[in-house]
Order: sequence, then C-alpha cells, then structure tokens
Amino acid sequence: MALLVHLKTVSELRGKGDRIAKVTFRGQSFHSRVLENCEDVADFDEIFRWPVASSIDNNEVLEIQIFNYSKVFSNKLIGTFRMVLQKVVEESHVEVTDTLIDDNNAIIKTTLCVEVRYQDTDGTVGSWDDGDFLGDGSLQEEEKDSQETDGLLPGSRLSSRPPGEKSFRSKGKEKTKGGRDGEHKTGRSVFSAMKLGKNRLHKEETHRQDEPAVLEMDDLDRLGIRLAEGMDPDSVSLASVTALTTNVSNKRSKPDIKMEPSAGRPMDYQVSITVIEARQLVGLNMDPVVCVEVGDDKKYTSMKESTNCPYYNEYFVFDFHVSPDVMFDKIIKISVIHSKNLLRSGTLVGSFKMDVGTVYSQPEHQFHHKWAILSDPDDISAGLKGYVKCDVAVVGKGDNIKTPHKANETEEDDIEGNLLLPDGVPAERQWARFYVKIYRAEGLPRMNTSLMANVKKAFIGENKDLVDPYVQVFFAGQKGKTSVQKNSYEPLWNEQVVFTDLFPPLCKRMKVQIRDSDKVNDVAIGTHFIDLRKISNDGDKGFLPTLGPAWVNMYGSTRNYTLLDEHQDLNEGLGEGVSFRARLMLGLAVEILDTSNPELTSSTEVQVEQATPVSESCAGKIEEFFLFGAFLEASMIDRKNGEKPITFEVTIGNYGNEVDGLSRPQRPRPQKEPGDEEEVDLIQNSSDDETEEGGDLASVSSTPPMRPQITDRNYFHLPYLEHKPCIYIKSWWPDQRRRLYNANIMDHIADKLEEGLNDVQEMIKTEKSYPERRLRGVLEELSCGCRRFLSLADKDQGHMSRTRLDRERLKSCLRELESMGQQAKTLRAQVKRHTVRDKLRLCQNFLQKLRFLADEPQHSIPDVFIWMMSNNKRIAYARVPSKDLLFSMVEEELGKDCANWGSEFGSGFFKGPLPGKRGFGSMGWTVQAKVELYLWLGLSKQRKDFLCGLPCGFEEVKAAQGLGLHSFPPISLVYTKKQVFQLRAHMYQARSLFAADSSGLSDPFARVFFINQSQCTEVLNETLCPTWDQMLVFDNLELYGEAHELRDDPPIIVIEIYDQDSMGKCDFMGRTFAKPVVKMADEAYCPPRFPPQLEYYQIYRGNATAGDLLAAFELLQIGPAGKADLPPINGPVDTDRGPIMPVPVGIRPVLSKYRIEVLFWGLRDLKRVNLAQVDRPRVDIECAGKGVQSSMIHNYKKNPNFSTLVKWFEVDLPENELLHPPLNIRVVDCRAFGRYTLVGSHAVSSLRRFIYRPPDHSAPNWNSTGEVVVNMEPEVPVKKLETMVKLDATSDAVIKVDVADEEKEKKKKKKKGSSDEPEEEEPDESMLDWWSKYFASIDTMKEQLRQQDASGMDSEEKEEMDNIEGLKGPMKKAKAAKEEKKKRTQSPGPGQGPEAPEKKKSKIDELKVYPKELEAEFDHFEDWLHTFNLLRGKTGDDEDGSTEEERIVGRFKGSLCMYKVPLPEDVSREAGYDPTYGMFQGIPSNDPINVLVRVYVVRATDLHPADINGKADPYIAIRLGKTDIRDKENYISKQLNPVFGKSFDIEASFPMESMLTVSVYDWDLVGTDDLIGETKIDLENRFYSKHRATCGIAQTYSIHGYNIWRDPMKPSQILTRLCKEGKVDGPHFGPPGRVKVSNRVFTGPSEMEDENGQRGPTDEHVALCALRHWEDIPRVGCRLVPEHVETRPLLNPDKPGIEQGRLELWVDMFPMDMPAPGTPLDISPRKPKKYELRVIVWNTDEVVLEDDDFFTGEKSSDIFVRGWVKAPAGGMGRGGAWGGGDADHFSADDFLGAIELDLNRFPRGAKTAKQCTMEMATGEVDVPLVSIFKQKRVKGWWPLLARDENDEFELTGKVEAELHLLTAEEAEKNPVGIARNEPDPLEKPNRPDTAFVWFLNPLKSIKYLICTRYKWLIIKIVLALLALLMLGLFLYSLPGYMVKKLLGA
Repeated sequence: MALLVHLKTVSELRGKGDRIAKVTFRGQSFHSRVLENCEDVADFDEIFRWPVASSIDNNEVLEIQIFNYSKVFSNKLIGTFRMVLQKVVEESHVEVTDTLIDDNNAIIKTTLCVEVRYQDTDGTVGSWDDGDFLGDGSLQEEEKDSQETDGLLPGSRLSSRPPGEKSFRSKGKEKTKGGRDGEHKTGRSVFSAMKLGKNRLHKEETHRQDEPAVLEMDDLDRLGIRLAEGMDPDSVSLASVTALTTNVSNKRSKPDIKMEPSAGRPMDYQVSITVIEARQLVGLNMDPVVCVEVGDDKKYTSMKESTNCPYYNEYFVFDFHVSPDVMFDKIIKISVIHSKNLLRSGTLVGSFKMDVGTVYSQPEHQFHHKWAILSDPDDISAGLKGYVKCDVAVVGKGDNIKTPHKANETEEDDIEGNLLLPDGVPAERQWARFYVKIYRAEGLPRMNTSLMANVKKAFIGENKDLVDPYVQVFFAGQKGKTSVQKNSYEPLWNEQVVFTDLFPPLCKRMKVQIRDSDKVNDVAIGTHFIDLRKISNDGDKGFLPTLGPAWVNMYGSTRNYTLLDEHQDLNEGLGEGVSFRARLMLGLAVEILDTSNPELTSSTEVQVEQATPVSESCAGKIEEFFLFGAFLEASMIDRKNGEKPITFEVTIGNYGNEVDGLSRPQRPRPQKEPGDEEEVDLIQNSSDDETEEGGDLASVSSTPPMRPQITDRNYFHLPYLEHKPCIYIKSWWPDQRRRLYNANIMDHIADKLEEGLNDVQEMIKTEKSYPERRLRGVLEELSCGCRRFLSLADKDQGHMSRTRLDRERLKSCLRELESMGQQAKTLRAQVKRHTVRDKLRLCQNFLQKLRFLADEPQHSIPDVFIWMMSNNKRIAYARVPSKDLLFSMVEEELGKDCANWGSEFGSGFFKGPLPGKRGFGSMGWTVQAKVELYLWLGLSKQRKDFLCGLPCGFEEVKAAQGLGLHSFPPISLVYTKKQVFQLRAHMYQARSLFAADSSGLSDPFARVFFINQSQCTEVLNETLCPTWDQMLVFDNLELYGEAHELRDDPPIIVIEIYDQDSMGKCDFMGRTFAKPVVKMADEAYCPPRFPPQLEYYQIYRGNATAGDLLAAFELLQIGPAGKADLPPINGPVDTDRGPIMPVPVGIRPVLSKYRIEVLFWGLRDLKRVNLAQVDRPRVDIECAGKGVQSSMIHNYKKNPNFSTLVKWFEVDLPENELLHPPLNIRVVDCRAFGRYTLVGSHAVSSLRRFIYRPPDHSAPNWNSTGEVVVNMEPEVPVKKLETMVKLDATSDAVIKVDVADEEKEKKKKKKKGSSDEPEEEEPDESMLDWWSKYFASIDTMKEQLRQQDASGMDSEEKEEMDNIEGLKGPMKKAKAAKEEKKKRTQSPGPGQGPEAPEKKKSKIDELKVYPKELEAEFDHFEDWLHTFNLLRGKTGDDEDGSTEEERIVGRFKGSLCMYKVPLPEDVSREAGYDPTYGMFQGIPSNDPINVLVRVYVVRATDLHPADINGKADPYIAIRLGKTDIRDKENYISKQLNPVFGKSFDIEASFPMESMLTVSVYDWDLVGTDDLIGETKIDLENRFYSKHRATCGIAQTYSIHGYNIWRDPMKPSQILTRLCKEGKVDGPHFGPPGRVKVSNRVFTGPSEMEDENGQRGPTDEHVALCALRHWEDIPRVGCRLVPEHVETRPLLNPDKPGIEQGRLELWVDMFPMDMPAPGTPLDISPRKPKKYELRVIVWNTDEVVLEDDDFFTGEKSSDIFVRGWVKAPAGGMGRGGAWGGGDADHFSADDFLGAIELDLNRFPRGAKTAKQCTMEMATGEVDVPLVSIFKQKRVKGWWPLLARDENDEFELTGKVEAELHLLTAEEAEKNPVGIARNEPDPLEKPNRPDTAFVWFLNPLKSIKYLICTRYKWLIIKIVLALLALLMLGLFLYSLPGYMVKKLLGA
C-alpha cells in the first residue's frame, strides 16, 4: 500500500530565487531538493512515497506548498495546492495541473503539475511495471548505466525498504548515522534513493555523511541541496554536516556488550536511618522500642518508659557491599515493639516497610524528617497504629547527601503533610491482596546428571524427567512457594500465591523463581523479575497491577548440567543470561480489600491456594514461526579456538538446541479444534508452490564445521569466501506479534530521538552553529513518530488472546504518546538559542519515558542465541532479542535487525568464555569472534520474504528435498558477483589512552581489521597520546554483492589498540569501529566526499571508554582499469621511520604555530616509587612531540619548589581547537648514574581552558572616564539597589550599602523613645558573643536555601544564586531584614507570632556560612595556580576496580598558557611587563615562607556511629607537616553532633607543609581510637590565591566586642596592598567617608567609636566597603573571601566516596614576617548556667470531664497537672511543657491536654480565664512573647490542647500557673517549701460531691446519699408506694365487701 506523488513542474513563478517544495500527507511532510536561481519555471521532477498502513479515505487531503528558500531566514511561502484524494482512490492514478492559492486563499497565477498514484494492495507486495515510477522511457535509458535498477526487479525484494536502506546496527543500539538511514527513516523509498532526472548531478550529495568539519555559511548551500533528502532544514542529521562525528555514529559504535546494571559488580552502599520520635502510638502504658531492619540486619533504639510519644533521636548506619540489584531489592522495615527486654521479645505495635530502591530514587536519595505510618500486619482491619518520624538515606559511592534545610518545626509537626511516602502515593493506603498465579512451565533443563539417572534406571527400571520443579515468589520481604511437581519437564501447577500488603506497595519488584527441589539444597533454575511500575499505571486513568496469563522467558547459565555450576548467579537473575532456561506461564492480579468486612482473614501471612486453570490458547494462538539466518563473515576468532573446526548454532527457546540432548520440543499436538487445524494447513499450502514435503521441512540449526585460517598472530577467520552457510528453524509460539510490533515502533521513535539528542549535544559540545535548529527537527520527528504510533498501534483490536494488561498498556501508551507528541510540538516552538540546554533536558525525559514504555513485561517469543561451538563445546555466544528480528509488512513495526545484514550481533561480537568467575577482568567480557550474519524471523506464512534483505547477487543452494520449491530455504548461498576494492586507513592520532604499563604510560600501536585482513601501525613508545600519522593500505579486498549495496553499506572496520610489551603478549587497550567512505569506480575523487575528513572514534575497553582515535577510512573500488584509476598515493614515504606512508595532505589537519608557556611551581605529596623515596624530581611537559623540561629539584624534602618558574616551547598544532592533542605532564626522579624513574603522569585532555584570550577592552568596566560612586549611607530601599548595579561604568552609579553600625542603632533608639514594646529592644552588646553571630548566620543561610527551594530553581541557577549571594549577600541581608521589619511594624498581621525573632536579624553582624567546602565556592582557588594529579600506571589486572584516588601518586602545581605566535603587541606594552615571566605576570615568589595557621573547628554533624550503642565519643585531631595535635582529653561523650568550639594554632612553612588534615576520631577506653572521617585542605592554593583566603573579610569593622577585626592588617592597609599588587590606581582617601580606587568611588561612615564610647575619624569603613566590592574593580577585580564558616564532608579511606559526617570549620593564615595577629577568637561552646524553675499551679478551668460517676452519671475528673522540661536537639534554648491528666486507680491515667512553652519565647499568660483562648498556643493570634530568662517571674492563664479524632487541636482545659526562674545561687538562698511564710489561704476547690468515697467508706456514702442528696425523692417514693398499697388493698377487698352488701349477709 503506498501513495506516490510525482511533483513535476511549477510555472509562472515571479522573480528569480531558490525554490523548495514541501509535500504533506497524513501529517508527514517531505521536502524537495532546493532548485537554485530558478526564474519563472521550477522543474522539480521528484517522486515522494508514503507507505500506507490503512486504506486511504475518500476525503483525505494531499497538500503541496511551494516556498522561496532562504539560507538565513525562514522560507517564504509562495502558494499552496490542496487536493482531495477521492478521485485518486477511485481511479488509482490522476494527473493534475492547477493554480496555487496564497495565504488569504486567493488564487494566484502560479500553476503546478503533479501526478498522483495510489496502490491499494492486500498485504502482498505489488509488482509494478517500471513505467509506474520511472515516468518516461528517456529517463529509463539514462538510469540503466547507473547500475541501480538491478535490485528493483519485481519480486526480488520488499519494495518498502529500498536497496540503500540496510543499516549497520548493533544489538539493541542503532549504529548508522549516515544519510541513508535518516532518509529511510523519514519514509523515503526506492524512488528517492534512485537519483532521477535533474537529481543525477547531486549523486554524491545523497550520501550525507561526509562534510567538512566545520559548517561555514557557504556550506548551507549544500545543505540546501541536501534538503532533497526529504529533511526539514531543522532535522538534517548532524552526521551530515560534520566530520567530527562518525558515520558509524561514535556514540553508538560502542561494542554493545551489555553489562546490565543488574550484573553490576558489588559496590559500597550505606543506609543511614535516624529515628527521631514516635507519636500517637496505640496502646496503654507502653514502653516502646523502635526496631530498624535493613535486609537481615536489625538494630534497636533504647527503651522509653510509659509514654505514647517517645523521643529518641538515634542514628543507625548499615553498611553493605553488594551489587546494585541486590541492594535495591532489600527491604527497610521500621517497627515499634512494646516492652521488649532481655527475656521477652516484646509485642509488635506496628511496622512500616519499603525497599531501598524507593529511597534511592528520591531526590537526593533520601527522605528527611518524614513520618512513617505504622500498621499491624497481623490485624489489617485495625487501622493505623501510630507514626514514627525518621530520616532515611541511601548513599552509594560518590553520592553526596545534602541535608535539606527544613522550615520551622511547626511544619514538621504537620504529620499528614510530611508522610514517609514517595510523591504521588496517597496518604491513606489500603490493604490489598496480590495474587500471583502460577499455571505451568515448559522446556526446563535437566537438573541431575545422566549418570545418576542411569543408576536409578538400573535399580528401579524407570526413566523419569530429571527435575523436581517448584516456583518461589518473593515480594516485600515475604516469600511463598508452590507445591513441588516431581520429575517433570513440563510441570502443571495451577496454584496461586497470595500476598497481603498495603497498596500501592513501596516495593518495586516481585521476584519469581523456578527452583529445583533437592534433598541437599535447592537451586534456582531461572528467575524473572516483575516490575510493578511496568504492569500498572497510577494516573487518573490508570489501572491496578495486572499481568497475563502470559508466558515469561527465563535465561541463565547453559543447559548442560554440571554438579558445580559456576554460573549459578545467572540463574538467580544477576547478570545477562547466556542461554534459555525455561518459560513459565503466570498471571498477576490485585484486589483492594474492604477491611470493614468481618469475614476477612486479618493476617498478612502468605497463602498458597488452587487457581482456576486456563485454556491452552489463552496466551495466544500457537503459530508456526520461521527463523532464517545466513552467515556472511566470521573473523577475529580468538587464537586459542583456532585449532579445531568451528560451527555456529542458532537457537530460539529450545528449538535448534541439539547439543544438550532432550532438545527437540515436540511440535504442538493438534489438540486444537479441528477447524482451526485445517485452516492452518490451508494457509500453508496456499503459500506459493509449497508442497507437502516443503510443509514439513526439518530445521537446520547449525552451520557445517569449518577449520579457521590465520589472519595474524592474534586472530583467525573462517574462509567462507563466496559460500555463505545458512540455517533455518521452525518453532511454535503463541502469536503475540502485536506486542512486539508496538514495542518496535516505540523503539524506532526512541532510537531516532536518541540519535538526534546525541547530535544536538555534540553540536553544543563542539560549539557548532544552530544546535537549536537540529533540536527543532528532532522534536518535529518525535511528534511525527508519535502520530504514526497512534495510527498503527491500534490494529488487531479483536485479538482474543489479548490480556487485560495488553489492553490497558495500549491505552496508556496511546495516551502517553499522544501527549508526548503535543508536548514535543509546543516545545519545538519554544526552542530558542539560549534555551537549547533546558529543552534538551526535557527531551531526555521523553527518551526515558519511551524506553520505559517500549519494554514489554509480557514476553512472547524468546530471544535468539547464536553459539559458537568448537569440538562440541560451547565457547561463546551472542544474544538477540526476538523483537529485533521480527518481520512485518509495515516498516515501522520491523525489528531493527530484521532482514539486515551487517547486523553485527553483540556488535557481532561473541562474548565468551561464559562470563566466568572473572567476568570483570582486564577486558571485561573477552571477545571470541566477530560475525556478520543475516537473520529473519516471521510467521511461516510470510516465508516468501525471508531473503528480501540479503545483499543481491547470490544463487541459492537447496537441500535435496527442497529442489525446485520456491519457498524452501537454502542451506547455503553462493555469491556470483564480487567487487574488488582497496582500503586506505589514515591513522592520525589517538588520545587519552588507557595506561597499560606500570609506568603509567603505554607503548601503543593500532591494529586495523577489515574482512579477513589486518595491518598494524608502528609502535610509539611511552605515550598515551600517540600521533602515528600513518596510512595503511589494504589491497585486493574482495567483497560480495551488488556494487551499489556495498557503496551504501560497506562492511565494518574494527580497530584495536594494543600496548607492545618487550616480552610476551601485547596487552589489549581498547577497540572501536568505523565505516569507510566508499568510492565506486565510476565516481570522481572530489569534494565534498573526498578526500575524507578525520573524525573522532570513541575507544571502548570492556564497558568503559578508553580514549579516542582520530582517523579517516576510504574504500576505493578498483575498476576495470586496475589501480591506475585510483587517486595516486602521493607524499613521501617517511624514510626516517622506515617505509611508512604519512597521512596525505588533504586529510591531515591544517597546523599553525603555537607557543605554550609553562609555569613550574612545585611538586607535592610524592609517594615512594619501588620503595625508594623521590629525592630529585623533574617535570617533563610534552605536547605533539615537542616539549620542555623543568629545572631539577635538588632536595625534594627540603624544598619541593622549582627554582626556574616559567619556561616555554613552540609547537605546531591544528587550527581547529577540537583537534588539539592532549598535553602530557610526566614527573621523573633522577637517580644516580643517570637513571630516571617515572613517578607519575597526568594528561591534560583539553587545552582550551589554558588558551590566552586577550581581555575585551570594549567592555564597559574598562572605560575609566566616568566615576562610579558606591555609597554606604543607610536609607535606600532594597529595590533600588538592583537597578543601580546594572548601570555601566560611564555613568555615575551610586550603590548604597547599609551598614548595621552601632551609632545608627543608637540614634534609632533615641528616636524611638520608650514608646516601643520591651521585646523590640536590641540585644545587649555584652550578652552577644561569637555564637550569637553564628546562629544568626545559620538562620540567614537556611532562609536563603528555603527561598531558593521555594522558587524551585534548577541546580545550575542555584549555583549562580550562591555566587550572587556571595557578592551581594550580606549587604542585601541586612537590608532585607530591615525591610521585613518595616513591613511588620506597619501591618501587625497574623504572621507575626512565629516569625518575631527575625526582627533581631539586622542588629547582629553576620558571617557567611557555606553549606559546602570553600573550594567549591571559589573554583578550587585555581585562579592562577593549578593542581594536576599525577597518576601511576595500572596496578595489575583488576585496574578497573582501583579508583582514581588510589592511583594518585602526587600532585604537580603549576599552570599553562598557550597562544598563537606572534603575540599581539599591546600585551607586551602593558606597564611593568616582564618578558621572563611571559603571560604569568605579577606572580609571587615561591621561596619557602613561614605561616601561622589558625584552625577554628566549630562543630561536627551526622557523624558515623563508631560504638555499639549507635553513638560515638568524638575528638579532633589535626595534622600539618610534622605537627600532629590530638585533642584526646577533650573528647565529647556519646554524641554524633558534637559542638567542639576550639581553635588550634600551628606554625608551618610552605611549601613543605601545606596539606592540612583535620580528622575526627572516636575515643575508646581500650584499644586504638577509630578514625570516623577526615578532610584535607590545601592551604598553599588558598594562601596564594587572588581571592585572599588567608583571613576572611568581615561584614563590618569594629575594634572591640564580639565582632572584633581578626586580621593584623586593617582594611585600609589591605586595600593599599591589593591596589599595589594589581597595579591599580589608588586608593585615594578623602574627603572623610570617601575613597577612590581606579574609577570607582566608595563612600561610607567616617567615624567609629572605641570601647569607652569615644568617637574618632577613620577611613576603615570605606576601605572595607571597597574590599567587599573588589569584584567591581576593572581588570583585577575578583571576589574576596568573606568572614565565613565552611562545611566540609568527612571521608574515611576505608569507605571511599561515602560521606561519614560533616565538619564546620574555618582556617586563618598569617605570614610570620607580618605583624602578629591578636589572640584567637573565643568560640568555646557556651557553658550552661544552672537555673531552678518553680511552677505553681494555682487553678484549672473548663477542664474536659472524662469520668462518669458510678451511681449518678455525673461527669467528673480527678485532675492533676504534670510538668516537665525537655531539651531540644541543638541544646541552646530550653523548652518546658505541662500536661493535664485524669488520675485513675484501675486503668492507665488518661491524657487530657498539654501546652508546650519555649522558655525563651512563649506567649504571655492571659489575665483571666475568659481571655485565655486556644489560639494563644497555636500562634494564630498576635500575643506578646516573653522570655523567662528576662522576665524571671510570669503568672497567667494558659490553654491546654489535645488532638481530636480528626487530628485537629481542641481546647481541653485552662490552667492558671506562675513560673518563677531563679539562678542556682538564688534558689539556694531561698529554698522552696521550707516554710518562711504561711501559705496563702485558698478557697476550697470545686470538687464533685461524690467521688470514689463509696468505695473507701460505704456507710458514710449511704448516709450522705439518703440524708442529703435524695431525701425528698425518697419521701415522694415512699408516699407513692403507700398510695399504691392502699389502692391494691381496696381492689382486693372490694369483691367480698360487695357480696356482703348485696346478699346482706
């Protein structure tokens, strides 16, 4: 089915210009090529083709638009032609000439001639006569000589995939990135691949992979021509416009030996859990303990007695060393146990569980301060059992955990808003049952030796299946298993395993494992993981997890049974299985439980029950599938397999497996309904001329054995030549192709998207122009792909075997792709130059989503394995997903490797010898062979197409019974056509190679393989960046197949890099692939394709990248005239190097002369080499063969610095910066007798950051005409500041900065008078200390972080924010605080309560608290002095395991500067230019200098516990050079967050002692102290940095008080010195309060006062202002380090990369030759003072009455008030609380209500009970706050609150109390209760009259009841009883009396 549009001409165009046409049908557009300089007629003559999946409707529309093409601007529309296709559908061929209409639908003169054809076929491929698409005979003639029509003969191929469309792809990843692929992707077809008519000129253009390296403007013309490829200008693949990416896309040419993360090697993980507190625990009078369990490790908190809301704050750490997969499936379980002690295990209150993977997938890999909901697994109807508040974090190596700065505590007390659940999981989770239905299994391997079987047979005489399978299911920490089916290869269970858990579960995967039951130990046969995210959808249109009934395939180790299977791990689901093991039919369903239902069993034990059996066909109708394969080439066979004949076996499931016996699965018995069977046969017979024998062909699954031949010393190849062996296998599987088709369509979209995104990234990286255009194109392609999916995916709706999951997944995929298409469309419109990066990130999300959706959870056909066998032993394998081979009539549904030759599986590579114990050796998986083969998988009915993708020009050789049958498969192919070629490999250079020798270098050479030839480059000694500059020529290469096919898809070249060893074998260093550019004999060797450009190819070693290769490859056809036609190999043979041909001139890069200056400063921390210490080191610098040596250091111990600082050398480097080779730094030790030993080396891979770029003199801050005034007077509102800073330097900008100066504060105070509230008063200067400043700063930092979080910035922006904060932070803060204050005083709103302390902010000077290292903030202080880590070579085989840290052997300090020579003159003319220093002007001397280092350690946080009790006893140890201080006696007991508050002074001399190590040790009574963690600080870089990190610049200058200036130099002296060093004009002080530096003027206060309050003039304030704005100074300005505290992570060498806590500290350094600094600041922790708090409870009111009186029902309570004081975690302020209770004699006392008062600031009590309201405590009304430490005595009424059932506060009573605070001394003088005065008389309390007296004194109670209370009631009852009695007597005696009367007796 196809629609063909032949666009012929457009005439009557106006003017002259470039024209382009765009043809659109069903949303898919093609562009014609650009016709340049057309006048009034544009002769397009192009054919466009749309393969159509569904028939064309009568009212569908075809649209053709004609544009004027513009290279720069967007194309301008000339007119549009729209045609309804009704007539086309009816007549199938229409020719039209018509006018166009313009934008306004007005008809214009321009006419267009077009021919439209429509072929509606019924699924068979129509054979078209040539006239159909070639138009007229003349064209046909012209076409014949192009050799391109041979392949188009009817019937010879599937015409929806033209000859040029075979693409070169590896397993699972697509590798082609050339024109063809892009072309066939856009739906172009045979017609466009054939160059017709006018298009012939651009024959070369169609192959778009070979353009010059940089896209200049004139290349856009070519791009225009290339639009003929049916590409939007936006969507031109990058490969087409750059030679820096490879046509075998570098990014995909990675050998796809997939090591799934699941196979991952073990890593270090640390799970840290802090249990903070528990609340609302259900139970009475409990003593709760929290148990934390991760996997099998358990840890317990301490026990808290008789409380329902225990507070623990205990920290637990679990360390693991396992693979990621095992780690993420571990369960974290938090449970609360009641009254556990040594003897009893306690009773479980409730528990909570989630898997580690859920935590790891959280942002920052953690939950912080979240509440876990406890539920009781044994009683699911019970509801929740309480909450536990905890932090959970999972850290892998290299993850750093940020401690989030949470808002105030009140937010965290909102339990519902902070539950320990991932986003999107509802707070109320319901209980659910998970039914895992296990139906049956097939194809199990035997699990017992045949030896044992024979013994059994001899004794018992029976032959049984040798396996006893059962299925075990693991989920959420529980496991259930089915019954064991004895002796069965095809067991039938029909059982279901039922789990009960909360839904949605917090465990992502369910593990289903078939195991073999055995007396000794059970072993796994195969494992399958069900990912719950893939079988459910939590959206509003989502569905519960559901699966099947469906088959899942299991893979594992090989099937031959051995007693000790070394690959048992594979069967456990770790790693990629190497063989099919079994298939299991299972289903999964979830039922949400109604817990109120009384019949429900309330336990969550796993149950196993019978399940209803399902019919055979429920998983799909069984169809016969046909797999065909042809082996085209087998080379690179490892030489140890080269002795014996080799054969290849292909298996699909167990079909084709002949080696392991028991192999052939029976063809399914005809147990289906009879009608069904006949229908199958009918179809089979009807297909072509297949007779009955053909119908029952036997499978041929392996190739005939063949002995390999030698290629070179390492590899062999099989000499197939023109005979290509074939295999074919028939197999029967449920027909679930639709699943695979849909997955394929999504994979195709994803592959295209990935390729496009990689292009865009590459363009950004290489700074190409217009990455945004390419991204727009990518998005356009994505939205087209999504639309295409919507039209294709919905077919076969009525398929009876579709499971619920199929239907739901289809719905959700359709929804997702529809919305993705929409989003892509809108995104496309938003892509602008500056937003490319952000949008790229969003596109990466699309890609992840597509890959996630394409992964089908219900398998159908198992993967295909290709095994290489030698001597009947399996040597190596490759594995190909069956969906990649699946055939379909619809192009998008085709598997990516179906009918593709050159599909080099596993990159053609056989992984082998089975993964083995050392699967991670030096080579990872070793490659055993490279095979090119062709595979086709489809239904047997479609069998006639199985050869459609093979290279043409072969004859089939059939087996005897198949002779003459068209569709009988051949057993081999014989190629009759062959072409002869010459390959030229231009090997220019490699870089950043792997260090293979112990010296840290390698002796690399490259070996190039092509088909069965190989050649080597020369060996270059001792380098990691060899420039071979060598051309290798391969002659007489014979390739089989059609010439044009070879041109479009040549074979692959494999390049391997080796290290030459003096003895023995060469070491493998890496491998890469390339595709050559092909020139046929009839093409000219001319641009744009030839000569080819050098390109970078990524080199891989195992799975890791190992450098790049810069090379070019061309494959030239040798025509009839022999080699004479080839371009001459000109250029001299390099005689010095022997007969080596250099890379020819047109290909090698253009060079220019650069000078590289090197600053040699010194060497640090050199480790021993071969046990000898380094004594006389020297540094050698080498780049592109040239280099320079430093002077030698004569005595490394005495002075490790160099005597000569700057040297330079000149070198020829490529003009293109991206081609610059790396620069190597090597350090050698000069030993006696002229010997040299390599210490270590470093390769600077990119020199770009060291290229000198002259400063831009046009920048505004260079103009020194105007003055810029920076003002420091206070009263400027904050908004103005921002506008002013932006003014440029020429205008007079005034920047006002507010200084919180004491004088102003005092003035303000006087102005205020005493009208203000007392709590507004300013903190007393004498009360403030360094800690006041520190805490104020911490608050500010948290506030800033909170604001950043609130505004939801991206991390990049966040960093920028941090930088800005550093610049303007402090001045803004003070201001912002003041603004806040103004607002508050103006509008006393509800917000005032909790935020009141902010008012103080502006009054306390602050410092800057950095939440990270100072280095991170100031770019590692590498402003002019860089540190290069020196690495040692490999450390034995397992070098991949050693991290870079372990290989570091020292550091080189220095710098580089490179520039083209000659240098611009203005540089050397600058003032004070010293030629000996070159570019490194103004550098300090590197002579040794003595420095006083003062280290202030503030505190440590989150330390790793070191003792059994989960705590540590930390102390500080400091090491610098020979000084080692251990502050052991001052250890802090049992603390993980110790406050040290200590300073240490150390004298050191740089450079010998420059690495400061601050460690935290754990003090132990016995044994050595353990290191908790340490941090290292390079003091030297700080000391010499321009950022002046010696002593931070404070916010204000004062000479006394808590904020005293620490630096011995005053601000004015520092400023003068900076100006002098930077050769800046200034500073000019005066008039007072003003200073001028360069062209900036700073103003500020001019007076200051000393301790005695005397004022005096000073320049220091303005000087400080200038320093704080030093970055604004032109040319030399940079940010100076402010007064700060930095937070450094503590690391432990035993647990590399995992943070062990953090340390807050700062370091001051003072040179000893300067005036001595003052005494160190006192930062010792504040000593706690002793106080006594007396609380008098005077009265209670409105207390909720809980008890009912026994007799009278009157409400009453026995009220008591209990108070306690608790310390917050920080330990600075104190809080108090009271609770009211109801005293019960028999049951636990009931809790009535409580109020918690922070003694520093709590609401003042109300005067009367009436005024006391609940809002006082919740902070909803504005109540004045008081501090008991200031007021000393407070009396009033306070409310008591409790939470009701809805978790809201309610008032439960009021209490009148008096608080009285006394210091310890006062309390001693005036003790409480020793009666000095009579107690105050009180009126009697209002007690209920009856209480429990009746119980204690019954008689008294009775008397009371009778006499007092119910006296009248009793009298009334007695009277009433008497009256009744009288009435009764009356009635009783009436009859007798009447008789008497009547009878008158």
